[in-house]
Amino acid sequence: MLNETINTQAGDTETATPVPELANELPANVIALQEFIRDFGADLLAAVERDNPPVYSREVVYEQRDAVLQGLLRKPFEAQADAVRALAALLFDQNERAAILNAEMGTGKTMMAISLAAIALKQDMRHVLVISPPHLVYKWRREIQETIKGARVWVLNGPDTLGKLLKLREQLRVAPSDAPEFFIIGRVRMRLGYHWRHAVALRKFRRLVCEDQTGEGSRKFALATEHPACPHCGEFVRDEDGGLFSMADIESQTKQLRCRKCAMGLWSLMRPKSTSCDQGEVVKKALCQLPTIGPKTADRLISAFGAKMLEGMLADNIYEFVNLMDENGELVFSDRQASRMERALATTEFSFGQGGYQATEFLKRYIPKGFIDLLVVDEGHEYKNEGSAQGQAMGVLASLSRKVLLLTGTLMGGYASDLFFLLWRIMPQRMIELGYRCSERGSMASASMAFMREHGVLKDICKIKEGDNHRTARGKRITVNTVKGPGFGPLGIAQCVLPFTVFLKLKDIGQKVLPPYVERYVDIEMDSDQRQHYVNLERSLSNELKQGLAKGDNSLLGVVLNTLLAWPDCCFRPETVKHPRTRQLLAFVPSVFDEHRESPKETWLKDYCLEQQQAGRKVLVYTSYTGKRDTSSRLKDILVNAGLKVAVLKATVATEKREDWVADQVDKGIDVLICNPELVKTGLDLLEFPSIVFMQTGYNVYTLMQAARRSWRIGQQHGVEVVFLGYAQSAQSRCLALMAEKIAVSQSTSGDIPESGLDSLNQRGDSIEMAMARDLIAA
Repeated sequence: MLNETINTQAGDTETATPVPELANELPANVIALQEFIRDFGADLLAAVERDNPPVYSREVVYEQRDAVLQGLLRKPFEAQADAVRALAALLFDQNERAAILNAEMGTGKTMMAISLAAIALKQDMRHVLVISPPHLVYKWRREIQETIKGARVWVLNGPDTLGKLLKLREQLRVAPSDAPEFFIIGRVRMRLGYHWRHAVALRKFRRLVCEDQTGEGSRKFALATEHPACPHCGEFVRDEDGGLFSMADIESQTKQLRCRKCAMGLWSLMRPKSTSCDQGEVVKKALCQLPTIGPKTADRLISAFGAKMLEGMLADNIYEFVNLMDENGELVFSDRQASRMERALATTEFSFGQGGYQATEFLKRYIPKGFIDLLVVDEGHEYKNEGSAQGQAMGVLASLSRKVLLLTGTLMGGYASDLFFLLWRIMPQRMIELGYRCSERGSMASASMAFMREHGVLKDICKIKEGDNHRTARGKRITVNTVKGPGFGPLGIAQCVLPFTVFLKLKDIGQKVLPPYVERYVDIEMDSDQRQHYVNLERSLSNELKQGLAKGDNSLLGVVLNTLLAWPDCCFRPETVKHPRTRQLLAFVPSVFDEHRESPKETWLKDYCLEQQQAGRKVLVYTSYTGKRDTSSRLKDILVNAGLKVAVLKATVATEKREDWVADQVDKGIDVLICNPELVKTGLDLLEFPSIVFMQTGYNVYTLMQAARRSWRIGQQHGVEVVFLGYAQSAQSRCLALMAEKIAVSQSTSGDIPESGLDSLNQRGDSIEMAMARDLIAA
């Protein structure tokens, strides 16, 4: 662990001790790390292999597993097959419970996971559960069916998930078949609960009102009122004090109730929405979701083939629907229609079932433990957060499975805590062996902090404030605050990453498969007016930030940094900066550019896109400002006026429809696609755009690394060029430099060694926002 102490006296302002720079010339008795590795690397590697024999070696021949891989309908590349053999050796030969495939974006993680599942069949493991991002569920199904002959695939991602799970439970009572079975569930559906309502009976409760003792005898008068009761045993529903509930009291309860006598649930499942549509209307509505099919075409199809037949095709066999033939044996859809519908059907959920139930809860309660032989977790880094519902649901499914395979392209984003909860969920026994346990109350906070202290970077910020003098001593108040910083120690990599992880880079697959990949940064100079306004804005906001921090006010930190990052790209509109709490005016900058005057970065982008158009290459432009500071519309206007065909992907396009939307725009012949990198960072293969330009990057390492590789994937025929743009001597260039430091830490857990060995500890130890703030204050 790296501890950094920040002492502050006579105030609350934090000041960090600067890290000394490494000298360019080393003393005569000191050897540079790179030179040491170069001279003694072979001996070190031999010693490591002797003390830690590898689990898998290419020199060992696995005839049975090679035969399985060669028998697949789609065969993996040799580098992919090596990774699959290594995973099989770890899970089946070494009998490890979990393995991690940390493969670069575009290496074919889906193909490798399916190949491993095929090898698992030889280990009598037939049931594979795949947790997938929601927009990739049907892509998984398509690739499984195209790779393993005779595979049965269940998609558990729609309102009919409960019906399919009930059917699965019934089939467990029948003798199992030898066919491999895959169950694919979207991570959103996995964590979603079910629709329910209160379910009680009404019984009359007679209450004595008065007693008439006049006349010949006494008569009793009782008032009968209806109250909720348990439908199983008839006991009235009462509150904690024994009072009877009314129906209004029942409806006001937000939690499910149970009978105090028989403990049965007083609730029932319900349909999310009631509908009076007949089967034909439901099928028609489903057909109209597909491209090239409108209401009239849908009516014609239903009239010709029947609603029941079309429903069965859409629910179970979409390829039969795409290749639909009429009574004369002619294809109903043209090649272009079929191509577009096939892309849409790969990511469209058609469900004609009813009801819903949390899939994770059903599997835990009603499916035998160990039924899931192999759990495949796609985009595994999405489950790293401590309290996230999808992370906890994944942990439940992992506990029910015999083996777990985690797929990711970026195992960690720079912080040790990113790994702790991920590892705890997939291999809790290993973490317990390393000494990490939950507290008596079931909390993991202490174990997480212990993991951070041992393997991560923690900063103990010590604040010393002078107080009033006492009679015999001078008063001081000392507060210590511990915050985490990016970094992961070598011991953590050796203990928690290397023993369970298989690494694969795109360059490992070979240049015969992938074209060249080039990244470059372009420093763009501001024009004179823009520079002058920026210098004044930075000076003004930096002074305000210093004064705020001196008073212990951190609320200005995000406002100042976001403004300095965004203004150079958004100075076509006036910028007003106000204090987030007091609403006091901090700065005002008029607009510098208009619709007739372009900024230097916009001019560079226009020239670059025209150059790429002449070379026959399409350009993907990433811009982070698509909300309040919308730059996408302005960029589109500038490029369209230059004679380019441009499309802008908005967040309003549904997640599952984005791949088809992009394909449709490519069919229309666009030259440039503009979007926010968050919209396409996972799952989409944008092979048609070999040139990528980042107008801005943001702070997120996951997003940057995923978005930069959208087109450098298997199947790409052109060299890929990624360009990062930033204004010189601005917050943008400083942000990119800090992002590079954070990426270096992330790569240290991805099998890469940074240029300096000390980079694996991240010498600055700050988050990007705090590091930029320190640079501003020091300026």
